[in-house]
Amino acid sequence: MSTAPAAMAPKSTSPSEPRVPRTASGARPLRVLVLAGLYPNSEQPRHGIFVETRVRKLVEAGGVEVNVIAPVPWFPLEHARFGRYGRYARVPAVETRHGIEISHPRWLAVPKVGMAVAPLLNAASVLAAARRLRSRGFDFDVIDAHFFYPDGVAATIVGAVLGRPVVVTARGSDLNLFPRHAIPRRWIRWAARRAAAVITVSEALRQVLLEIGGDDVRSRTVRNGVDLGLFRPTDRSEARKTLGLDGAVVLAVGNLVPEKGNDVLVRALAQLPGVTLVLVGEGPQRQPLEALARTLGVEERVRFHENVPQPELASIYGAADVLALASEREGWPNVLLEAMACGCPVVAADVGGVREIVGDTVAGTVVQQRSAEAFASALRGVLECRPSADVVRAHAARYAWDEVSEAHRAELERAAGLRAVAVPGGSR
Repeated sequence: MSTAPAAMAPKSTSPSEPRVPRTASGARPLRVLVLAGLYPNSEQPRHGIFVETRVRKLVEAGGVEVNVIAPVPWFPLEHARFGRYGRYARVPAVETRHGIEISHPRWLAVPKVGMAVAPLLNAASVLAAARRLRSRGFDFDVIDAHFFYPDGVAATIVGAVLGRPVVVTARGSDLNLFPRHAIPRRWIRWAARRAAAVITVSEALRQVLLEIGGDDVRSRTVRNGVDLGLFRPTDRSEARKTLGLDGAVVLAVGNLVPEKGNDVLVRALAQLPGVTLVLVGEGPQRQPLEALARTLGVEERVRFHENVPQPELASIYGAADVLALASEREGWPNVLLEAMACGCPVVAADVGGVREIVGDTVAGTVVQQRSAEAFASALRGVLECRPSADVVRAHAARYAWDEVSEAHRAELERAAGLRAVAVPGGSR
């Protein structure tokens, strides 16, 4: 099937009414329509929580009014036996989280064969929801889209129809994975050249964008921050007692899927006598990982822990000696900053923005080879000479949300024509 983005894209139209700039006196806030399929909901409270956090911090910083459209794949039946598809059906049409209204229009997401036309199908549902918001008086100044495919492309189409500028934030696999397919790559290139601005969460990801064909002038790196109030050192002894942990503990946090590389960590564990590996997350790789642990004779030293709310996660970070991340690909892995903010050093594969986060500091070690031997060696080094929690947290404190939120808002204001200055806290 062939799809030609340039030929199928709608033409721009004029705004329905003149915009009212946000003045220094705060006469009227910047109105932002956030579009993000990756966004938590009542059925999937951890789904895209990193996007929600960024939006929340933007609102908390002031001067911005936000509504969120988080499209959900259409599925007709709610029964639990249909797994995640049944969950999609149970997501409410509209809900409120942290004082922000979120609309969940349905769109026809056809597995595999629908990849080529996904942006058009997504855009159709988003356009209807956006028009409803405007009819209720929320005439937004700018669309803030998160994740390039299909959401960023769909947002660019909707922006063209409604005459509103679009800022697209790339987060990782949307640029590292989807462009491997010809038609998504063409759609992404099309949107990147037509969006008012493109934000990437790491400089490494911005370089990927430029290789695909993005615009150097209109792209910025605005990295994610970490909530230093939520993620902070806890009573280590009490946390370990609560979790029933003893001895050296290596922690991994994330979905149990192949690309996270948890098999590498289980193999590394076989070379680390007396060490316990705690895997926090859920997914299809649990049984294969359990089988691998039995084969290697380390099943008694591998602990599986279900997903937990972030306040509980902070306590688990505090109980560990080191966090390990062996992913095949990443954009800006927030778990590294979360762990370090809790005083837990990290060992991570050299992918995506990892080196930008960890840097050349005692707070963490970057592993260049994703092998069991390399991870075992790096983990052994940290366990034998663990840095103090205060030193590790001080490194994470450089990524507080205040500056990040200001940089994010500056990009949105500039796209909306309300600011024409350099972006504070961002990089190019």
